[in-house]
Amino acid sequence: MDTEEPQTVNILIVKLSAIGDVIHTLPSLAALRRCHPDADITWVVEEAAADLLAGHPDLNRVIVSGRKRWIQQLRRGKIAAPLREMLSFFRELRRRPYDLVIDFHGLFKSAAIVFLSGGKRKLGYDSLQELSGLFYNEKIPEDLGKHAVDRYLDFVRYLAQSRDGRNEACLKGTPAFTIAIGEEDQRRVAALLAEHAELLLPAKTDRPDEAERERGFVAVNPVAFWETKLWEDEKFAELGDRLREELGIGVVLTGGEAGPLERIRGRMRTKAVNLGGRTTLRELACLYRQASLLVTTDSGPMHLAAAMGTPVVALFGPTDPARTGPYGPGHRV
Repeated sequence: MDTEEPQTVNILIVKLSAIGDVIHTLPSLAALRRCHPDADITWVVEEAAADLLAGHPDLNRVIVSGRKRWIQQLRRGKIAAPLREMLSFFRELRRRPYDLVIDFHGLFKSAAIVFLSGGKRKLGYDSLQELSGLFYNEKIPEDLGKHAVDRYLDFVRYLAQSRDGRNEACLKGTPAFTIAIGEEDQRRVAALLAEHAELLLPAKTDRPDEAERERGFVAVNPVAFWETKLWEDEKFAELGDRLREELGIGVVLTGGEAGPLERIRGRMRTKAVNLGGRTTLRELACLYRQASLLVTTDSGPMHLAAAMGTPVVALFGPTDPARTGPYGPGHRV
């Protein structure tokens, strides 16, 4: 008697942005892969965070949305090019019959993609935020008292409970934050650090036992999207000087652009390395993995360093660190 081969389960993850939110969803991806080792898993993401998912071992493909860029082009009166890209995106989205679509985002822009995907099971939070809940045929409650990582894992818990009690196997172990750092990323970061090697050597101190000790470097990320999450340039400059003078350790400034970091470096008495705008997200992850510590605002790079297992000192303003702080042990808010 012939037996039919088990049909591949097609799963679509919708988590578009931002950098921190995509990082927070990585453990759910790893758990889904453990639950469905033979599944075909696709992730829809926006351009700004797409580099984090490139080459990910648990993904079969990544579909990149240029939504923000398309809107900008349309506002400038450019019609043909964004419409062609939008049509290509829609065709790629509908290329597979999805058995399960999970909206980790919970906003109208993500719920619309869930609807357009044509998936059978459309899973999201039981919420009417931006009317997103109207697009799902399965819902779970959203526990806003949990950290985002654990809140997203609730989707996998819900799914696993319907698979003959296999939730323990799917959710076993420490949440995994996998980012596929390649050899080229490592070579690029090594070249950047070698370019500034003289500034990363241990500083001279009054204590002979400290003077020649190799101590790595501290990364400082002083930028954030929201002004309410920023600290004063003068305080970051003073911090950089004290790290260099009192601990004898090199200081590497990171951020999306060199200009804001240069203002801080210009206020310092000691020297620091400015790598603003010179790394991709995966290269930045590689850099943070080599740092002794990251001092940072509440921002995407904070979550990137925590995902790499690097200790983080995070400066928080109006947001709740219990929900979106650096995840895991060894960090200080």
